[in-house]
Amino acid sequence: MSVRELVVLGTASQVPTRHRNHNGYLLRWDGEGILFDPGEGTQRQMLRAGVAAHDLNRICVTHFHGDHSLGLAGVIQRINLDQVPHEVTAHYPRSGQRFFDRLRYATAYRETVRLTEAPADRDGVLAATSSYTLEARKLSHPVESYGYRLTEPDGRRMLPERLAAYGVKGPDVGRIQREGRLGDVTLEQVSEVRRGQRFAFVMDTRLCEGVHALAEDCDLLVIESTFLDEDARLAADHGHLTAGQAAGVARDAGVRHLVLTHFSQRYADPVEFERQARAAGFEGELTVARDLDRVPVPKRR
Repeated sequence: MSVRELVVLGTASQVPTRHRNHNGYLLRWDGEGILFDPGEGTQRQMLRAGVAAHDLNRICVTHFHGDHSLGLAGVIQRINLDQVPHEVTAHYPRSGQRFFDRLRYATAYRETVRLTEAPADRDGVLAATSSYTLEARKLSHPVESYGYRLTEPDGRRMLPERLAAYGVKGPDVGRIQREGRLGDVTLEQVSEVRRGQRFAFVMDTRLCEGVHALAEDCDLLVIESTFLDEDARLAADHGHLTAGQAAGVARDAGVRHLVLTHFSQRYADPVEFERQARAAGFEGELTVARDLDRVPVPKRR
């Protein structure tokens, strides 16, 4: 049975708190696992969340500030210690290659796993599989930063009333799905387009074109909301978003489920993030993330 869910490993920004670990997010997408922005303590949070090194197929780093990348060294070494049997691919800004190299080889260990480096240096597609296309978009932060978007290819939804009208039943249903035609009956006549699911991951950034492009029509959007709206100037100065700005992006983009995260340690009450997101007009599903939350990707429309 396929599983599509977000496992939240950490939700703090630069400074962790007693209740919030540094960043870390695992997207389970059918049989694959994509780890985003492993900050310090990611290995321990993986243990607490029931995530194994064998679950990882890709690692996506938005940028090389410590709270988004210092856990890389431990995660990479754990992948090798556990002798993960499949290839793992790492994506990150090419401009931060020196930081990736230092983290990958921070200490001595035995390399047993093929870790493929596939950095981003422009907007565009990073990987295309039968299950999804992964693309990167540049964001606006004091250091180069990229957000990531995963898009499932569109499929077809079979329509029982049309199948019955054309007399297609039993094994012939599977045949017309595979071959696109059964005699004079085409797949288009007995089905409709089933839109593929969309997921986006947007971390440290000001409002910019890349944010809106990543969020467009997403089923699940994970986005930073480091500050509350009353600190909008501070957010802009440091290259971040407020709760209201993040929710406004989701509102305008038609996002179905919004996940707010990456909270400054200055705020003790997460309820205010929800209040400001709703005040900005976002009416979809909303999660103010907590460590170890599990957020399912919404069912297809």
